[in-house]
Amino acid sequence: MAQMKVQHKKRQVAIFIILMLLWGVHSESIQYSVLEETESGTFVANLTKDLGLRVGELATRGARVVFKGNRQHLHFEPQTYDLLLTEKMDREELCGSTEPCVLPFQVLLENPLQFFQAALRVRDINDHTPEFPAREIRLKISEITMPGKAFALKMAQDLDSGSNSLQSYTVSSNPHFQVHTRSRSDGRKFPELVLENALDREEQPQLTLTLTALDGGSPPRSGTTKIQILVLDSNDNAPEFAQELYEAQVPENSPLGSMVTTVSARDLDAGSFGEVSYALFQVDDVIQPFEINAITGEIRLRKTLDFEEFQSYHVDVEATDGGGLTGKCSLVVKVLDVNDNAPEVTMSSLISPIPENLPDITVAVFSVSDADSGHNQQVICSIDDNLPFFLRPSAENFYTLVTEGALDREVTAEYNITITVTDLGTPRLKTEHSITVQVSDVNDNAPAFTQSSYTLFVRENNSPALHIGSVSATDRDSGTNAQVTYSLLPTHDPHLALASLVSINADSGHLFALRSLDYEALRAFEFRVGAADRGSPALSSDALVRVVLVDDNDNAPFVLYPLQNGSAPCTELLPRQAEAGSLVTKVVAVDGDSGQNAWLSYQLLKATEPGLFGVWAHNGEVRTARLLSERDAARHRLLVLVKDNGEPPLSATVTLHVLLVDGFSQPYLPLPEAAPERAQADSLTVYLVIALASVTSLFLFSVLLLVAVRLCRRRRAASEGRCSVPGGRFPGHLVDVSGTGTLSQSYQYEVCLMGESGTSEFKFLRPIMPNFPPQGTGKEMEESPTFENSFPFG
Repeated sequence: MAQMKVQHKKRQVAIFIILMLLWGVHSESIQYSVLEETESGTFVANLTKDLGLRVGELATRGARVVFKGNRQHLHFEPQTYDLLLTEKMDREELCGSTEPCVLPFQVLLENPLQFFQAALRVRDINDHTPEFPAREIRLKISEITMPGKAFALKMAQDLDSGSNSLQSYTVSSNPHFQVHTRSRSDGRKFPELVLENALDREEQPQLTLTLTALDGGSPPRSGTTKIQILVLDSNDNAPEFAQELYEAQVPENSPLGSMVTTVSARDLDAGSFGEVSYALFQVDDVIQPFEINAITGEIRLRKTLDFEEFQSYHVDVEATDGGGLTGKCSLVVKVLDVNDNAPEVTMSSLISPIPENLPDITVAVFSVSDADSGHNQQVICSIDDNLPFFLRPSAENFYTLVTEGALDREVTAEYNITITVTDLGTPRLKTEHSITVQVSDVNDNAPAFTQSSYTLFVRENNSPALHIGSVSATDRDSGTNAQVTYSLLPTHDPHLALASLVSINADSGHLFALRSLDYEALRAFEFRVGAADRGSPALSSDALVRVVLVDDNDNAPFVLYPLQNGSAPCTELLPRQAEAGSLVTKVVAVDGDSGQNAWLSYQLLKATEPGLFGVWAHNGEVRTARLLSERDAARHRLLVLVKDNGEPPLSATVTLHVLLVDGFSQPYLPLPEAAPERAQADSLTVYLVIALASVTSLFLFSVLLLVAVRLCRRRRAASEGRCSVPGGRFPGHLVDVSGTGTLSQSYQYEVCLMGESGTSEFKFLRPIMPNFPPQGTGKEMEESPTFENSFPFG
């Protein structure tokens, strides 16, 4: 029994249809009957027909039989769902002396929830034989006893009920006594021995009779005992009790030895015939919970009482004097109920887990009971106030546990609910029954990114499939509802080919560059990333991702001026009268990179005349480092280095051609033999120095010689200084002598030497961009006139 009770408490029924409606409780009870000791598995009823249900509906609706006290006497046959006996039933064990023996039970249909009240009556069979409390009854009867005197005898016990219980008594044939069957107030029958003919001790001092008890079964059962009658001498007065009926009330928790009551009898005889002794004459049960003091008549407890087992006891007390005469009285002991039984909880149905988003869900169905009576049996059922559940009475002693509203698994995924049942007795007893209800997840939370926007920095010229960063989103749901997948959302920019730039790992959120990125082509771009869970329906969210390219020093400086395109070199004109620091030209360069990778610096690597020119490192302006002299060659070649500030630095070189002129009236003629002429002029200067050093005394001669040499050189320059004129026009630029370091406007001039004529034309043409008027001052306009001269050739 204990094992079945534990298994029943542990049983939990998983019901998948959540909304269960109470269809109502039948007020009328269906009653079935069965004979006790019927074999287990015996057919009792077909509930499908009795309850008016369709065939198979009991199985589909999860029918169960629930008895009070967690003891299952009936069960359903799995195939036909006929109601069968679970075990042999002993009516005397189940109901004792209570008749009829009716065991109420409920038929519980779980889907949807419905109750049917029913009862099982256990009918008695004649399976017990009447038994006397003793094998022998001793009587002492005075010989002077008058015929008609009745002597009450101890009755036999028969545990059966109804017609199967004890019905009559008989005595063996004899000339003096007959037995009469009498009924007590509680309906039970006891024998009474009646004297028919007077006794004569001298004729027969002792008689032995056989008393037989018969029940009403078919066939009847019987039990016997011996009656030993001792015939005494004359004793005129029998003991008489002060009361024929004594009543007492004893709480069931009274300790052993507690006083129940005291009986008292007196005998008018003197001597030994007047001495009275007490004994319990008639007991209700084989096991007697009382004992009596033979001298004082005090009746005390010798065994503990249990109101739930017996509510009252009927006890017969006999007083016997020294002459053998007896008197009798009855004692009714009522057992008072004490609140000594805690309530019991029987769980009939438990649903776990339950979905989080549905309101008014029936979570559990259970019944409560208390073995006590009266107020001690009334109970109050409750749960903790801080839980989103409440109890709803559904039938007698049945409750349902229902949710107050929709639950949220993300707030609480599991509830430990303690059902407290308290009776109204004094002191109050309570029972706590704990259940665990888990909340199943529903996809009600969209994935949330850890950031609303992400900024990723990627260095250009990256390798393809480079991991450039990650996005991350979390979902408060669980299971598949919390599994997040990532994707790139379509961009609204038609010029951004996002599919060819980046990709994303759908499971991890890692972002990869699909190809090498170029900072100079695309410095930054934005797109949105979506995160969707695997719930049904799926929920999603998105975040902004901005990819910023970090510049790499992958572009060398590019020289815009002078253009190095392999055509005729651009020659800058510089008057010999220019002062130190005069602007010759400006090297203009750009760098496709940015930041410090585009910071340019300029450096003069090589020059025909070292120390004559210098380059400003920050703006590329080429200026004279000193005053020009007649000794300086007319044509100079400069190599300028343009370098950025990257790591490692990249550079470019540009070659500048500078022509020294005496004035703008002198034609610009390339001199191929400029290098030999310069060498010759240098040698003459050496000769002059030597001549001046060695012939200092001939100062006048030296002066005349120097004048002659100069005249000779001028004459040679006029006769031998011929060069070819470039076919077509050549570029040239005016320098900005204002010191600002910028070339405000570009000008082109043409120098032409007319062959086969007596004159040469030197033309200064107008600017090549006439649409832009000069922005300089009036002085600049005067220094930059447009004119045309002709020089004759000899």
